[in-house]
This record gives sequence, structure tokens and C-alpha cells, in this order.
Amino acid sequence: MTAAAVTEPRLDVVTIGRSSVDLYGQQIGGTLEDMASFTKAVGGCPSNIAIGSARLGLKSAVITRVGDEQMGRFIREQFVREGVEVAGVTTDPQRLTALVLLAVRDRKTFPLIFYRENCADMALEPADVDEGLVASAAAVLVTGTHFSRPNTAAAQKRAIEIARTHGRKVVFDIDYRPNLWGLAGHAAGEERYIRSDAVTAHLAPVLALCDLVVGTEEELFIASGHSEIIDALREVRRLAPAATIVCKRGPMGCVVFPGDIPDSVEKGIRGPGFPVEVYNVLGAGDAFMSGFLRGWLRGEPLATCATWANACGAFAVSRLLCSPENPTWTELQHFLGFGSRHRALRFDAALNHLHWATTRRPQPATLMAFAIDHRAQLEAMADEIAADRARIADFKVLAVEAAARVADGRPGYGMLLDGTYGAEALFRATDHGFWIGRPIEAPGSRPLDFDRMSSLGAHLVEWPVHHTVKCLCFYRPDDPEELKARQERELLRVHDAVRTLGRELLLEIIAGVHGPLAPDTIPAVLERIYDLGIHPDWWKLEPQADPGAWQAIGDVIRRHDPFCRGIVLLGLDAPEVELAAAFAAARSEPLVKGFAVGRTIFADAARAWLAGRIDDATAVADMAARFERLTRAWSGCAPPA
Repeated sequence: MTAAAVTEPRLDVVTIGRSSVDLYGQQIGGTLEDMASFTKAVGGCPSNIAIGSARLGLKSAVITRVGDEQMGRFIREQFVREGVEVAGVTTDPQRLTALVLLAVRDRKTFPLIFYRENCADMALEPADVDEGLVASAAAVLVTGTHFSRPNTAAAQKRAIEIARTHGRKVVFDIDYRPNLWGLAGHAAGEERYIRSDAVTAHLAPVLALCDLVVGTEEELFIASGHSEIIDALREVRRLAPAATIVCKRGPMGCVVFPGDIPDSVEKGIRGPGFPVEVYNVLGAGDAFMSGFLRGWLRGEPLATCATWANACGAFAVSRLLCSPENPTWTELQHFLGFGSRHRALRFDAALNHLHWATTRRPQPATLMAFAIDHRAQLEAMADEIAADRARIADFKVLAVEAAARVADGRPGYGMLLDGTYGAEALFRATDHGFWIGRPIEAPGSRPLDFDRMSSLGAHLVEWPVHHTVKCLCFYRPDDPEELKARQERELLRVHDAVRTLGRELLLEIIAGVHGPLAPDTIPAVLERIYDLGIHPDWWKLEPQADPGAWQAIGDVIRRHDPFCRGIVLLGLDAPEVELAAAFAAARSEPLVKGFAVGRTIFADAARAWLAGRIDDATAVADMAARFERLTRAWSGCAPPA
């Protein structure tokens, strides 16, 4: 390097270049022409690496451009959610965010189409590269694609110049996509190698400026101009005498060359490979780079860097998407420590749970929810006074207004709402940023059945991703075996559906309605559900009179799932004073994070409003006052009235 670093870096890596929205076809084995549905994810080599690095514990940032529209905002929001700094993300008011359409045809064919004509990220220019941001990182990562245009090449060269001036590392991911260099047609997005002297001439000068060069054999061919791997490596070494060179070799792992190139590729430094089923190779190199950087930037031995990189690549090829499938540090360590009995890692339940639990959306530490997902109870109220059931929907909108009055924009508040009478209320609850849970069970069903949902997946796919699936199951350890078997089968269906579709699950267990509630009743139920392989994100449980019961419940959850978000208390139409006492008893267990109470809050107002005895404003005021008293009781600020 040309100068010593003036200050210690606060970031580990800044990546620069492509940032797109990937639309992945979900019909595996079909042609791209026949895709019927797509799932959305952040894409683009530098963006994937920034996210993958952040998941592995590095502090990363991205320099790129996105459009001033919904897809650009999606990318920015995902970066923030993943912990990637966005100070270098410029919003381009003139251009659209890049899109990529992808499919999995078979294990060797992955058609993709790049929509990149005049897109935002390819308009990146030197003025977008902030010196302070680049200088604040231990390394800057540049990619081959962004050397394909004069303006983007100039931006990357500017980033390299800043990094070298401040004594930082330069990492080069060759990232060769022939059609992004204009060497193949729009339909040839999956083409990985076309020889081009012009491309080689563009890339070769970059090598001399780098500390780490990473590429597949084909990418090393294009960087060097040679078509034999040893010749290619030696040419790259000549051009980059001080760089560590990494040759990616797919299922054979990788080979690292910190010094002179030997007479055989096999004589470089290697980490063990991880033979897994290839499901989708797209994004594997980005996951690989994330793993290598996690070791390289933290000073690990090169063999360790290679091992982590190979393992991350194995995760990527065994799953469908790119950045969303990158492992977290917790997940990677579990895999390295315990391995997997599955060649297809996407079928490993333990890894899948770790992946889900360490990548899901953040939630407030406390949850105080107004539960008005009731259907049968409100129908009975309406029928009792001969009120039109259609009015229930309007009342639920008033309930949202009451909850919003109490929450006043603060985090930690939520609502349980249904789609039967609460469709409009769900829209309004989203306006207020509430945590939202929605029921799927048929009211009062025992054995468990689903409310107008013969196919869970077909219905849940229509739900917004931030809506939590709430399932109430009346379950006791002493239930007849046939009943328990039916209940467990349905709970397994629920768990499979929510995990497949990426929705959180709140599992509500009520045991005291159909028999005595002993201190070991609920712990035994939870133990059995975990033994089935079901890991709810939240539990909703009835109050426990015995403090020892709460201790036992917490111990079961901690033993089986340290990532569980926690427990919320249900109300069962108890008076406020009784709920306050239940809140106090539950505080002994740290996993109890709040409550989800309904009829205690809304029952009196609902009867009076449906009967026409009070107006909207009075109903809202009454429910808000009751909800406020419960939140104060939970927080310990004041006793209930």
C-alpha cells in the first residue's frame, strides 16, 4: 500500500457496483417462459456480498444507485434490515432500478434475463463515491461487471484510489457476465464465459492494484487472457505480484495462492469442500466471497478462510434465492460443528430453523396487543340483540382507532385481527405500523380445523409478509390419542406452511377450558410440540397461578429454542383486576413479553354499540381507556381501575 492508514477503520468492507431486484421463478424445472409466479430478493454481486458479509458479523456498506421508486426503496429497506450501511446508496430520480428474471430449469441450466438498459446502478459515476465512506472501511470490493462501462469503471477506479491512499485493502471479484459486456444476447444471461481480448485488456490493469483476487477458472481465464488454469494463474500473479489469488472450483471447493504459483492447482492452500446437491448455482460465488472475507479480514489462516467460503457456497447452491439464502454466523458455525445428514441442505430442519430465526424481521422486545380477531363471539352478540352481522366489520375499524390512540405511534403495540370481519381493519392497522397477527383456525374447532382454508399455502401466500399467522389449538396432554394425533397433524401442516412461505407463527395453546390446569400441564404440551419439530416464533398462553409453572414453561422453551421471541398472555374474558394479578405473576418469567387480550377490552363496548346505545366516539373512548389501563398494568406504571 502507498500510505499508512490514518485511523482504524469502523467498517470491514465497502462493496461497489450492481444492485438489482431478482425475481425468481418458483416453478422448479420449468422454463422461464412458463413461470407462473416469482419471489423477490435483492440481487447483484456487490449487494449480495454486502448482505452475506453482514450476516457473518462483518460491518459492510454498499456504493450503488437505485431508482426513485418502489423497487429502489425495497433494496434500501432490505439493506437496512440486514445491517448494511446505506450512506453510499444514491437514489437516481431519472432511472429505474435494475431487474433480473431467473429460473431453475435443471441442475445445469439456470436461465436469466437482465433488465439493465439505462438502469440506476449502471449510471454510477465517480461523484457517487464518497472518500470518507471508502476510507472508513478496511477494504473496498470492486467487481468485473462495473468495469464494462466508462462511467462505472471510473467510479470503481476512484474507490480503489481512495482505498490505496488511506492504506486500505482492495478486493477484486472478477464477476464475469459476458452479456453485460455486450458479448451475448439478452437470452444468454446464464452464459459464463466468452473469450474476449477487449475484456481482458480492461481487467488486466486492475489486477496490479489488488490485495485479493477471486474468480472461477473461467473468470481467471478472462482476466489473464489464457485458457489453461496454471497459465492463467501465473499471468494473474505476474500482473498482481502482491495479491492473494483464490480460484473457485465449484463442488471441489477452492484453492488459494498467497505466493508463487506451483506447477499444479492442487498444490495451493485448500479448505475442505462440502458435497451437496446443486439446486441453484446463482449467487453461490457471492456467498463464497462473504465467507472468505469473514476470515480474511479478521486475520484467519487462509485454509480457514477457504473452509468458511466453501461452506457458504454450499448453502447457496442448495437453496433457491441469492442474498436471502446466505447463512448467518450462527448457522455457519452450527454447520461446521455438526454437519448435516442432508445432501440438500434446504431439507435440514435444524439449519432451516437457525436460518429463519436469525434472519427474520426485527420485532419490539415487548408486545401489547389488542385482540379482536374474534368471530363467533361477536356473531353471538349481534344475533342476541338482532343486530346486522355486517356491522361487526365497522366495529373492528373502531377498535383499530382505539388501539392507535393508546399506541400513539410507539413501538411494541399490536393487534390480532381476522380476515372475515376485519379486512378493512387490517388495512387501517397497517397504517399505524402495528404488529399484526391473523387467525387461521376455525373458531372453537377441536380437533383443530382451518377457517375457510382447505389449502393453507394457497391462502397464506396472499397475506402481507409482516402479518403473523396465529393458530389457536385446544390441546391437553391427557386428550385421547386419536384427538392428539389429529391435532398434531394439523399443527405440522401449519408449521410447514408458515416456514415455506416465510411467515411468523404465534401458536396459542389453551388447555384449561377442557380440564384442570396443573403446574405441569402447559410445560408438557410445549415439550410435545417441540418434539414434533414445531418451533413457533411466539407462544400465546393462558395465565398460570403457580410461579413454578412459569419457570417450567420458560425452561422448556429455552432448552428447545433459544431464539423464540417469547410468550404473550391471553385474557379469556377475565376482569381487569384478575389480569393485573396474572401479569404480576408472569413477570417472574423473562420470556413473557406482553399480552394479547380481547373481550376484556371490547366486550362491553361491542354490546352497547351493536345495540345502538352508544356512538362511535364513545365506543372508541371506552376501548382505548381499557386498553390503556392494561398497558399500564403490564408496565407496572399504575394499577387497573
